[in-house]
Amino acid sequence: MLQIFKKELNSFLNSLIGYIVIGVFLTATGLFTWFFKDNILDFGYADMSLFFQISPFIFLFLIPAITMRAFSEEVKSGTIELLFTKPLSKWEIVLGKYFTSCFLIFLSLLPTLLYYYSVYQLGNPVGNIDSAAVFSSYLGLFLLGCVFAAIGVLMSSLTDNQVTAFVLSFVVCLVLYYGIGQFAQLPFMGSFGYLFNQFGLDYQYNALGKGLIDSRNLIYFFSVIFLTLWGTKFRISTLK
Repeated sequence: MLQIFKKELNSFLNSLIGYIVIGVFLTATGLFTWFFKDNILDFGYADMSLFFQISPFIFLFLIPAITMRAFSEEVKSGTIELLFTKPLSKWEIVLGKYFTSCFLIFLSLLPTLLYYYSVYQLGNPVGNIDSAAVFSSYLGLFLLGCVFAAIGVLMSSLTDNQVTAFVLSFVVCLVLYYGIGQFAQLPFMGSFGYLFNQFGLDYQYNALGKGLIDSRNLIYFFSVIFLTLWGTKFRISTLK
């Protein structure tokens, strides 16, 4: 697995893809958080909720761009057969590619801690910010990104076309994050809508942002990740 992780990471870092993704994420979140209308400075109080509201939607575009080449490029170029000849299990191949995407997500989030430091210093008095809520929100955002990455890797294994993999990943992530909650609010859903809404990624993500890390939210995220990666493992087993 470590061999695949190093190979994929070097592939990203030796090209512009990884740097572009990280740069676009930091630029977009920075503009929305600090410069565009209704930014943090306009609110007049120390809070990072705006950053955590917009980041998932930016992830919806950027993470599929990271994962779209995971398997589709291997299948199209024919190197997938060569990969299978190496002394690696299917799980090691899947996890190696998946953890590379998660590491890039982590690298994207790391510089944004400067936002927290800035808001912390701008508080009146200094430090007048709900740090517990901020860090639980960071955990939720990272886990959400990991779910998007797992979905993206699965979609990449279903096609040899990177553009198709990108579109499929975007649509599935959008439905799970935004679509379920919107569907649950339809009038005919009635009282069942509240229960149905809890299956949405946004519900679980927002629950973690309240400053209390609930094991049920963590189980949900890890379950979705495991099931999606298991589907990827099953899919690549059929390619051999």
